[in-house]
Amino acid sequence: MKDGFDLKEELKKMPDLPGVYLMHSKTDEIIYVGKAVNLKRRVSSYFRKINNRGPKIEKMITLIDYFEYIVTDSELEALVLENNLIKEHRPKYNTMLKDDKSYPFMKVTVQEDFPRVLFARQMKRDGAKYFGPYTSAGAVKDTIELVKKLYGIRTCNKLLPREIGNGRPCLYYQMKQCAAPCQGYISKEEYAKRVEKLLGFLNGEYKKVITELQQKMKEKAAELDFEEAAQYRDLIDSVQHVTGSQRVVKTGGIDRDVIAMARKDKETVVSVFFVRDGKLLGREHFHVEHSEEDSGNQIISTFIKQYYNGTPFVPNELLTEFLVEDQELLEEWLSKRRGGRVHIVTPQKGEKHKMIDLARENARVVLSRDLEKIKREEARTVGAAHEIARMLGISCADRMEAFDISNTSGYQSVASMVVFEKGRAKKNAYRKFKLRTVTGPDDYKSMEEVLTRRFTDERFDVYPDLIMMDGGRGQVNVALRVLEKLQLDIPVAGMVKDDNHRTRGLYFNNEEITFPANSEVFGMITRLQDEAHRFAITYHKQLRGKEQVHSILDDIRGIGPARRKALMQHFKEIGKIKDASVEELMEVNGITQQTAESIYRFFHAEE
Repeated sequence: MKDGFDLKEELKKMPDLPGVYLMHSKTDEIIYVGKAVNLKRRVSSYFRKINNRGPKIEKMITLIDYFEYIVTDSELEALVLENNLIKEHRPKYNTMLKDDKSYPFMKVTVQEDFPRVLFARQMKRDGAKYFGPYTSAGAVKDTIELVKKLYGIRTCNKLLPREIGNGRPCLYYQMKQCAAPCQGYISKEEYAKRVEKLLGFLNGEYKKVITELQQKMKEKAAELDFEEAAQYRDLIDSVQHVTGSQRVVKTGGIDRDVIAMARKDKETVVSVFFVRDGKLLGREHFHVEHSEEDSGNQIISTFIKQYYNGTPFVPNELLTEFLVEDQELLEEWLSKRRGGRVHIVTPQKGEKHKMIDLARENARVVLSRDLEKIKREEARTVGAAHEIARMLGISCADRMEAFDISNTSGYQSVASMVVFEKGRAKKNAYRKFKLRTVTGPDDYKSMEEVLTRRFTDERFDVYPDLIMMDGGRGQVNVALRVLEKLQLDIPVAGMVKDDNHRTRGLYFNNEEITFPANSEVFGMITRLQDEAHRFAITYHKQLRGKEQVHSILDDIRGIGPARRKALMQHFKEIGKIKDASVEELMEVNGITQQTAESIYRFFHAEE
């Protein structure tokens, strides 16, 4: 137990009040967050012998080192706090919603004199009208583009009417996508009529819009203005594209979310169908992590808490496949979030139950498809890493670091370090190196410098299970010499290529190991080798783009163009500058003792 933490005494001190408790491991990690109507009774239950508690909870209890708690005024406050703490800490033993998305809305700023139509990620109480949420940001942007063409509604940030007449009309006016109220080209009353039509369109009056467009198209065609008629035709196609996927359902005109799930062992997919004003606007699928003993009621209840804690829109009604835990409490919480009454219903028959069946079937299809995808992904990542470890006879290859050198005839020599963890690229761990001590195209000495810097830099707080060198015997021996000098015991393999510069095998322990070209191991090593090469080349191109011939002197603090020029005129070569003493460097015009010492330290830092 944590120093000073007496379990029995702490349990005695706990209040008979609602609140949230946090279970900690020996490493201070929060492994579980829960809420309770009575903290003392709930937390004490974890440390009593209770049958049928489930292996997940039993395992968690063995890891608890100490706990803490937060008292709240009500169970509802405890629910909100529990949600926030789970989202912040993502405890290992809580059921977790993997997807953490925010859904887009369309916003019409009706509170303004000249309203705008905008893309929004949050629904605020600002007087604007919001439409959504939508499952696709692309669909929202497409719809905004469409309504600009239909009604000429502005999207700019100008303060109207204060700024009317300032500047010139923008490009959208020229493209007939804005009526230019900023120039006074349309009255406030006429613009308001367009906004009213826009709101009707967004509320589902699509047939009326299409009828009007068809009439205008026919009129222009009768006038032999075929170009204008074609524009109306294209607008009709756009309206039908945006609205064509919407399915009308017979569950009434209020807003509903339909929630059902499919599961297999620890894998579960929850499907949510979004019904707005009686129309099915779209659906979304979510993967949920949980233990095998969790019931459908528990999974759906946890999903509702985590999902609606993160989305700005809450519908009037939730249709759920399973009865939810703490239904009255959840309804109260959802109602507060919505600002109006919310009901949770578990239908057993009728049209609502058919919607549940539809959502469940979609979840089943997604789960079946994704399980195969997950298995394939595991085979090409974690499975391939395990196979590499087995082939080489090492304990594991969970973290592999690959190194590559890139230069142009020795100039601008750079190196890359790429990292794969559990078979996947970990790009935030990649590193770039500019060569400091090597001049000319000497890959062996370059690699020696890079590896020395990598394994002596205190900022690298983790070592790899396996080092992968871009090359064969020579590069492997360089790495082994560096590791021996630093007294490190890390396996090193060389990624060998054939005459066509394609991956052929691994050089390890003075042997070349080959594998089938269609194997997952071959695919992983090829990806690792290609990624190291790509990263080095990309960095090299960036430097070449800044300066065609780069000087290593540019990386020394205190050396600008004038001093760099003086040094090169005096010594003629970078190598001679590197070999010069502080006194010899001070002989150069403009080089002070402080600058000379800075140059010397730069080139001799690794010695």
